[in-house]
Amino acid sequence: MIYANDDVIQESDSELRYLKLLSKQYPTIASACTEIINLQAILNLPKGTEHFMTDIHGEYESFNHVLKNASGNIKRKITEVFGNTLSEKEIKSLATLIYYPEQKLEIIHKNIESIDEWYKTTIYRLILICRKAAFKYTRMKVRKALPEDFAYIIEELMHQGSEEYDKQEYYNEIIKTIIRIGRADEFIIAMSKLIQRLVIDRLHIVGDIFDRGPGADIVMDTLMNYHSVDIQWGNHDILWMGAAAGSEACIATVLRICARYANLDTIEDGYGINMLPLASFALRFYGNDECVEFKPKVESDIIYNDNDLNLIAKMHKAISIIQFKLEGEIIKRRPHLCMEDRLLFDKINYNNWTIEIDGKTYKLNDNNFPTINPENPYELTQEEKDLIEKIKSSFLNSEKLQKHVRFLFAKGSMYLKFNSNLMYHGCIPMNEDGSFKKVKIGSSGNEYSGKSYFDRLEILVREGYFHKDDLEAKLYGMDLTWYLWTGPDSPLFGKNKMTTFERYFIDDKEAHVEKKNPYFKLEDSEKMCKIIFKEFGLNPDCSHIINGHVPVKLKKGESPIRANGKLLVIDGGFSRAYQGTTGIAGYTLIFNSYGLILVSHDPFESTQKAIEEEKDIHSTTIVLEKEVERKRVRDTDNGEELESQILELEKLLEAYRKGFIKELR
Repeated sequence: MIYANDDVIQESDSELRYLKLLSKQYPTIASACTEIINLQAILNLPKGTEHFMTDIHGEYESFNHVLKNASGNIKRKITEVFGNTLSEKEIKSLATLIYYPEQKLEIIHKNIESIDEWYKTTIYRLILICRKAAFKYTRMKVRKALPEDFAYIIEELMHQGSEEYDKQEYYNEIIKTIIRIGRADEFIIAMSKLIQRLVIDRLHIVGDIFDRGPGADIVMDTLMNYHSVDIQWGNHDILWMGAAAGSEACIATVLRICARYANLDTIEDGYGINMLPLASFALRFYGNDECVEFKPKVESDIIYNDNDLNLIAKMHKAISIIQFKLEGEIIKRRPHLCMEDRLLFDKINYNNWTIEIDGKTYKLNDNNFPTINPENPYELTQEEKDLIEKIKSSFLNSEKLQKHVRFLFAKGSMYLKFNSNLMYHGCIPMNEDGSFKKVKIGSSGNEYSGKSYFDRLEILVREGYFHKDDLEAKLYGMDLTWYLWTGPDSPLFGKNKMTTFERYFIDDKEAHVEKKNPYFKLEDSEKMCKIIFKEFGLNPDCSHIINGHVPVKLKKGESPIRANGKLLVIDGGFSRAYQGTTGIAGYTLIFNSYGLILVSHDPFESTQKAIEEEKDIHSTTIVLEKEVERKRVRDTDNGEELESQILELEKLLEAYRKGFIKELR
């Protein structure tokens, strides 16, 4: 605080300089007082609703629907407002209209004759739902969310008081005029999107937007237009980030996965990357190879003919061989990564087509390696070098990909602490005894563990993408980005090795085993969670860890709730590739002012059925924690920041009143 004593004033010069800067924003006692009153009032509003999603894996239709229905939150709002007056069918119709207003209005116009009466009833209902969704926000915050075309009208209608009988005709006339001048459809669309906007205050994506499904680029476009979002990078995201930076190993792996899941449309149509050079290369070197083990897994609704599938299989094998070679270059270049066990081409006996791994000899199921020189198996042929250079140029010059990856850097991180929740995608590397594993990074021999390991990795990933001046630093950052995809101590991967080669070329499933980090054995331990909370500076009594990455196999009796509710694994199988083993189609999490709600979802049929037949995703809700006293803004991270602002403004008031700073009248 600032006191009259001259010695104290001298010691507070820096504080006084700060307050003078603050006075430019609040130049009078009145303006400072008004802001204090405003901030103090905000502290007592209910906490905003947070929505957690993870492991979307390009399944844009399911993702889009869950985002639109806010994991059932919109339907809950409708039920709270109209549960006693509308039938279940009417509630479903109103919910579908809010999710898909443009498409639903087209159907309504074909089926309803007396449209004016329907408009009047529907607009009235949307206004009531909008009020319900907006009640926990200040008018200023709601005003900023209003669509520009109807901002004044919506604000007038939303803030109608129940006692304002004399203005009822005024409000009715607004609605009648909207209908009469032909703006009802646009108004309903604007109101529906406003409701979607207001029911969720913040969206958290706990990793893995990319790969497997057909629309990662569409998901990214949606996120870029979302009002408030953060992303914790997953191993599949980091792979695409490395590819966009120019890491050749990451580029080859991205293409391999897209070929594996017959998802080249994301590459070609989504990001404008030309696959013709890879197709030509594959036909030249693997034209007579049936590539049986490389037949793509088709899990989307796209229909491929046999010729297409055969070509994709050849492309799949061609890029896989290139990937293994490029990975070998990194492993040799960075011995401190301790991944020599992944150097497998030099372990092949090219005479009898066997390979020795971990002291055991396996028979290879494929012996056609036209681009491998047994004397120097990790060397790229000139044709492979030319191919990867062309493809790399396409990745570096894809405007849309670069825009999406810059967004991942802007909104993303290795982990996030937010409102007593610690979010990271995979795990924290640990030893068997539950201590944090120390991992060496760089030639200096420096070791990192726990939080410091995450922090250091994030710096290196950013250097791998953004560093322009120091090419060696950029290369090292790109190599570490690739390591995060597949490395034994990667917190985004969490296994001792990725047995991609073995799954393609060895039939014996013993060779396919990937051992998980001890973290996954300990994740049911409340003691482990408390150690992690302490490491990241969180209160163990009220904090949670929220993970994705490892699908919860509900069919096998697994639970997403671990460590007495301290750790939540919310990957339940958004990706169709996992739904056969999980038994569901994903988990999402809602954290509102009343507590934590876990939602499990059945598979989503299609957007078309959701609109035409009003088939919402069937979801099951579990209340994990219910607050005895409703959480307010003051109980959040934002509340702490607001309280700090109030304290600074009160110091400014004191400085005004004692004459240390003059008001600007």
